[in-house]
Amino acid sequence: MSNEKRVILTGFMGVGKSTVAKHLAALLDCERIDLDSVIQYNEHRTIAEIIEQEGIERFRRIETETLRQILESSAKIIALGGGAWTIEENRRLIKSRNYTTVWLESSFEHCWLNISASKRVRPLARNKSDALRLFEERQRVYCLADWHFIIKPELNSFEVAKQIAEEIFFYEFN
Repeated sequence: MSNEKRVILTGFMGVGKSTVAKHLAALLDCERIDLDSVIQYNEHRTIAEIIEQEGIERFRRIETETLRQILESSAKIIALGGGAWTIEENRRLIKSRNYTTVWLESSFEHCWLNISASKRVRPLARNKSDALRLFEERQRVYCLADWHFIIKPELNSFEVAKQIAEEIFFYEFN
């Protein structure tokens, strides 16, 4: 990929960050990293297990340290976990590495549909009311991202990735 721009995708759980990152990296022929996947690989357990066994504060410390490490990698596309962007230290780290941050913004109902359809345990969104409260809290922090990309219901994750490639990387499709 000739464009030196590097992108971090943020947004609420279930919005499609990991899937959009996978498609975007394929379109741009570049490396991508999923923060939650790296944490689970390094820790040999799921995010839910880390939170249940050691608490959310310990998970956030692991998350920040892992983010610090992957920001040093050659990855052009990084998908954050839903809460990573809400931590001020993480936002400072990302800014210091000159990544462009993209908020994948969607309705709560869209995210909840994906959360409830997934087999993944979401310890911070065990029910719809907890998830909605968290969704509303995080909106004021997600909006600090460099770009806002509103997920339209008629677009699939590949189409979202294609639009990001065109708008941020100025990629032209034949």
